[in-house]
Amino acid sequence: MTDDNFSSPQVLQSDLGWNQVQETVLLLNLAVAQITGTLNEGDESVNALTGSLTSMMGDISTLQATLKDVEQSAAQESMQGSCDAISAQMNKAVVAFQFYDKLTQRLNHLNGSLMGLAALMDAPERLHNPDAWRGLQQQIKSRYTVDEDSAIFDAILQGKSVDEALRAAAEAQHSPKDDVELF
Repeated sequence: MTDDNFSSPQVLQSDLGWNQVQETVLLLNLAVAQITGTLNEGDESVNALTGSLTSMMGDISTLQATLKDVEQSAAQESMQGSCDAISAQMNKAVVAFQFYDKLTQRLNHLNGSLMGLAALMDAPERLHNPDAWRGLQQQIKSRYTVDEDSAIFDAILQGKSVDEALRAAAEAQHSPKDDVELF
């Protein structure tokens, strides 16, 4: 099924007021709005989960302190084992939150890059200025805090395909390092 707006002869005819740059800027702004909305929704969910985990960790600590005062028994050992298992699962959830943090940082960088691109394209005096484009590229690269992101950036600007850039990022991620990468 086709959308009537895209198949009508009126749309297919040349329109003197139509501007592909302005249309691109509109779509870039749409992408920014969608990413921002998604990040806001994700933050609300993660904040709720963080509150729940914090509360549960407090409850586990209270239970463990109470168990220390209870006479040694098989039931006490079983409850202590359950508390330890729950604590271990909660620690795994904290690690998952760290990866969520990395994801949101990347999406925020992407948002900034798209906004910068839209602003550049929307400024006729900058649109055809190679220095303006190089400046945008440097601004984008300066935001990267993860080696894989820099590797993707460099590969794409060297003219490599998306697949080649992703392979370069995977190699950067798995290369031996002496330091710990913080994001």
